[in-house]
Amino acid sequence: MPLAFEVFAGNRTDVTTVEEIFDLMEATYGRARRVWVMDRGMVSEDNLEKLRRRGASYLVGTPRSMLKKCERELLAGSWEEVQPGVEIKEVILPNEGRERFLLCRSRDRIAKDRAIVDKAACRLEAGLAKLQAQIRSGRERSREHAERRIGRLLERYSRAGRLFQTRVTEAGDRLKMTLTRNCAVEDWVALQNGCYLLRTNVSDLTPAELRKTYIGLTEAEAAFRQLKGPLGLRPVYHQKDNRVEAHIFIAFLALCLRRTLALWMESCGLGSAPQLLLDQLRQVHSLDVVLTAKENTEIRLRVVGVPEEQTRIHLHRLGLKLPNRPKIIENVVATLASRNT
Repeated sequence: MPLAFEVFAGNRTDVTTVEEIFDLMEATYGRARRVWVMDRGMVSEDNLEKLRRRGASYLVGTPRSMLKKCERELLAGSWEEVQPGVEIKEVILPNEGRERFLLCRSRDRIAKDRAIVDKAACRLEAGLAKLQAQIRSGRERSREHAERRIGRLLERYSRAGRLFQTRVTEAGDRLKMTLTRNCAVEDWVALQNGCYLLRTNVSDLTPAELRKTYIGLTEAEAAFRQLKGPLGLRPVYHQKDNRVEAHIFIAFLALCLRRTLALWMESCGLGSAPQLLLDQLRQVHSLDVVLTAKENTEIRLRVVGVPEEQTRIHLHRLGLKLPNRPKIIENVVATLASRNT
């Protein structure tokens, strides 16, 4: 269960907050036998060395560039399926000390990564083709300006930048631009879609247990999105510290509620994926029926729709009952209006 949260100034990168978090956690909760789990945005060799000096255990994400060291393992078989659509394997990387490396591959993430790369590639190619047409027509004559435009495009669509090779040359008083697609790089990008590499010094957990531990980060992010989206809390435009802290506090409560629901479902034999249940409950709607009575009064009846069979089974396992008959409710809007007058 989540215990606490901390808010740091926004004018610093995540990687610079790690040592401060170490000291704060140990001062508050003591030197417990804990595993530090961090995504790759907070990881640096310096931070990992500080963890080792403290005798701490860690499980962290790695830069995507490290997948290049696992190209042979990506092509080989012997994957272990830990859940439908998710495969893992432990790999040995040379010159990496006594750390363990866990290669993970997700079917859903493959589709997501492919869509992200394809979208970026289409937009990048369109931008480069537009520049190429302007150079060919003579509208763009400055080589320096053209190269800056290429640089901005590659920065904006960095996920697809490696897929293209561009070259601007001078031909007399005009420019010439060549644009080719790098097929070898394209094959490698397709191979690493949906894959990520974990790094740890924990020796007493299986690969499946390590992967489940790391997924806790994505569960936290999913919980933040679950509540922040409907409440209109994204993105953060707050300018005052107390409003920022209130925003993060609501997101933290969302994580607590989501984790509570996951434990509740698990205790009832429904797995531990609260998002599936929330998606089912989103299909259940309520309707207010307004009936006009004598003396210009209204009777307002609330009616709850009948859920689908699978949803009814889940609600029964959880011990929850939906109202099965119309219920007279107060017209809250009219009541508030009369009070205000």
